[in-house]
Amino acid sequence: MTQEQLHTIIQSEAEATGFSGTVFVKNGTHAAVSGAYGYASKADTRPNRPDTRYGHASGSKLFTAIAVCQLVEQGKLALDSKIMDILEQAEFPRFSSDITVHHLLTHSSGIPDYFDEETMDDFASLWTTRPMYQLRELKDFLPMFRELPMKFTPGTRFHYNNAGYILLGLLVEKLGGMAFTDVVEQIIFKASGMADSGYFSLDALPANTAHGYIEKEDGTWTTNIYSIPVKGGADGGAFVTAPDMLLLWEGLLQHKLLGPELTALLLAPHIHDDKEEYYGYGVWITKRRGGIYKYHVMGYDPGVSFHSAYYPASGVTTAVLCNHSRGAYRMMRAIEECLDSHTNV
Repeated sequence: MTQEQLHTIIQSEAEATGFSGTVFVKNGTHAAVSGAYGYASKADTRPNRPDTRYGHASGSKLFTAIAVCQLVEQGKLALDSKIMDILEQAEFPRFSSDITVHHLLTHSSGIPDYFDEETMDDFASLWTTRPMYQLRELKDFLPMFRELPMKFTPGTRFHYNNAGYILLGLLVEKLGGMAFTDVVEQIIFKASGMADSGYFSLDALPANTAHGYIEKEDGTWTTNIYSIPVKGGADGGAFVTAPDMLLLWEGLLQHKLLGPELTALLLAPHIHDDKEEYYGYGVWITKRRGGIYKYHVMGYDPGVSFHSAYYPASGVTTAVLCNHSRGAYRMMRAIEECLDSHTNV
């Protein structure tokens, strides 16, 4: 299949589903297949572009994991370090003293979450009692979970947990000596050449940034400014472009961000989730027939859907960024069906 044929498949999927966002697919050093669809701003019909910035929700957890592993590489932290030996145990009176960095990275710590995805499904409902505009720093999230009881003994099972990555971000701040978002922007984004990405406040977005949109029952749209925290942090919420996301994978896989040992640990399938899905450090790992099919990250918030992956067998890297609550998954599946049936894209 040619690049033109792949582009046709992407365009057909976008037209069939009303996809709003940007798509990039790259095979090694070959030129990327890309497309941009829909509007970054519906109010003034400003179109999405190949270099438009999008929120990517929990996709940012990979940045947090890389920052933590850099501290490990520098000897400032160990994967088996006890969290409560570094943070103040008194601030988390009901948390186990046995929680390690590894537990937090792999969602196996057992701590309570401020948004428990096992029992909650409406992220926007969090802000009925706590205004989202108050959440600008990691410490602002602590009152939402620090006095709740443990869910299970650390290390006994997988339970996707946003609060765990908040704690990892606090570790990065304490040991790195600067705000978490500054660490990621200076140490990860700059090293990868991600010049257009960053942590931006919803009430002060830079030019060429897509607004997130939520579809109402009557078919009209509202922005997500009242539905997610005003600024992203260690558990998610950075803004990236599709080309920058491909640069992130390149930087990680070419050891520009971590040495070979820590890169291998980050990408290792440490814990099983469901069927052939595993979790490493900030990254999902899908297996097929016993081998690694893809390393991938994803994120969903009101007005945000995101998928990005590296397929080691083919060397293909993809990034799908969407400023609607749904859309990225179907586009990703259309691309994968194409890639699975052809090897010369």
